[in-house]
Amino acid sequence: MSIATVGMTPLAEADDPAPVLLTVEEAARCLRIGRTTCFALIRAGELESLTIGGLRRVPADAPAAYLARRRAERRAA
Repeated sequence: MSIATVGMTPLAEADDPAPVLLTVEEAARCLRIGRTTCFALIRAGELESLTIGGLRRVPADAPAAYLARRRAERRAA
């Protein structure tokens, strides 16, 4: 286990293709925020998500898009 994965489960194994959808917990880890805060961002419409069969999933590019919007808002202020 490398230093980068100590205490964290890697999002994908080396042989697995890059994930298209993330769980809310994985998205929260990407953003370095808590699960509850991630759900609050989803409820507020700030972080894109979708429901598949009752499961909430976040597109893999949504955390980066959220950060890009926040940076643009900060620069505009």
